[in-house]
Amino acid sequence: MARIAVIGAGMGAMAAAARLAVAGHRVTVYERTETYGGSVRRFERDGFRFDTGPGLLTLPAVYRDLFIKTGKEPLEDRVELVQVDPSARHVFADGTQVSLPNASRAGVVAALDEALGAGAGERWGDFLVRAREAWDRTRRPLLEEPLWPNWQVLAGKEPYPGTTYKRLLGRRRVVTLSEIGKRELRDPRLAQLLDGYALAYGVDPGAAPASAAVLPYMEHAFGTWYVRGGIRELADAVYERCRQRRVEFVFGAEVTRILEKDGRAAGVELAGGASPASGSGGATVAEADFVVGQGPWRLRDLTGRRVYGAGAVEPEPEDRYPGRVVVCLALRGAREPGAVHRTVVHAADDEGDLDLFRHGVLPDLPTTVVDRPDDPALRPDGEHESVVLTATVPSATEYDWAAPGAADAFADRMVAAAERAVPGLRERVLWREVRTPLDTERETGAVGGAVPPPALAAPEGVLHPANSTAVPGLFAVGGWSHPGGGLPHAGMSGALVAGLIVEGPEFRGSQ
Repeated sequence: MARIAVIGAGMGAMAAAARLAVAGHRVTVYERTETYGGSVRRFERDGFRFDTGPGLLTLPAVYRDLFIKTGKEPLEDRVELVQVDPSARHVFADGTQVSLPNASRAGVVAALDEALGAGAGERWGDFLVRAREAWDRTRRPLLEEPLWPNWQVLAGKEPYPGTTYKRLLGRRRVVTLSEIGKRELRDPRLAQLLDGYALAYGVDPGAAPASAAVLPYMEHAFGTWYVRGGIRELADAVYERCRQRRVEFVFGAEVTRILEKDGRAAGVELAGGASPASGSGGATVAEADFVVGQGPWRLRDLTGRRVYGAGAVEPEPEDRYPGRVVVCLALRGAREPGAVHRTVVHAADDEGDLDLFRHGVLPDLPTTVVDRPDDPALRPDGEHESVVLTATVPSATEYDWAAPGAADAFADRMVAAAERAVPGLRERVLWREVRTPLDTERETGAVGGAVPPPALAAPEGVLHPANSTAVPGLFAVGGWSHPGGGLPHAGMSGALVAGLIVEGPEFRGSQ
């Protein structure tokens, strides 16, 4: 039985902790804040409850597998999963609207043909076929296996089987997601639909490789799911599973250094008073046989050196990626019959959304995701409604979110955009809570409140550093490590780290 110190209580870290505890190890999680879940948080006030992180879940099989592998009680015995249908309603700048059925290619094709004109659905359906090819080629090496030293194979040939088009100096393959929209989908509304999937993950569609087509494919193939009571219920369930497996949690515990002995990780040093046995005053040492941390930059700061050797994936600065603004709206008046769970209100000018990646500029009317769960647990009574608005924005190092009035002014823009989907929204607002990347930074430690994107395979793709490091006994988990950001990816990273510790370097992923 090994002693394992886990730094942080994010979803990936807890997934790893539960699996390691079931394997017979003694696991202690040190979390610098007073709660668990990372970005999967909840805001509560006056009987209203809001998810301030992810609002929906894709690939629920990742968490079903976690609960099967860590005990006999399945995930559905702990939380109620509800398939959202339609998966989303989309509102475009010209007033066109379309509701896309959940996990139904034929239904999506028919809905797009009816809303956008004959042929639109067929073009989207053909795109999904190509996206499936990219998924099949990359799913296992990119998501289900550790990132091996020969990771360059994932940065070789573009896995998306895109078409070629003529240029002045010859023929050229489609290489970015935006090019797919322009060259293959041939409708600005379909192009915005595609770009919206990338924006939701904090990915620049103008720079994302064509293989980012796997992002809409995941939702199409596996559906989108809501957890009754809010996604925070999933974090609660994973935390309780850890506790059932005797994982110890120490909250308010700031790790200030990773200890090394004889060339390998040997424990962590905590700020004074963090450990139950530490007493008070001075730093506390917690010895361990393995240490699991989060993010290459934080591991570098805690070890005082680079933790990845020559030839490894070079970690990108966290704040090169965007963050999120979340507006929690407490509304008077009941949710109208037939209202959909999620509406994506697309920007009037898609270049405005892209400028936030290129110049750190806020769009005037940003693409705004409107979540309106029909869930009594989120509202004080049937005469009120809980609504969450989300937009992708520059991180706090690219934009001064602390400037007086900055957050409220942008929230006003989001509410104005959302009113295209919910007429009369502003008149119904009792109060609102605005959360910016500064809140994300405080809760997760991510520099500038940036949100990590998922890994994408391609010559110009997105790869995150491996779960194994150059320091024996030190492993990385969570969104800033392989296979990147997103709730399913966090669960996958936990499975990979647990496999590498339990089975050693020969571990090749789940079969």
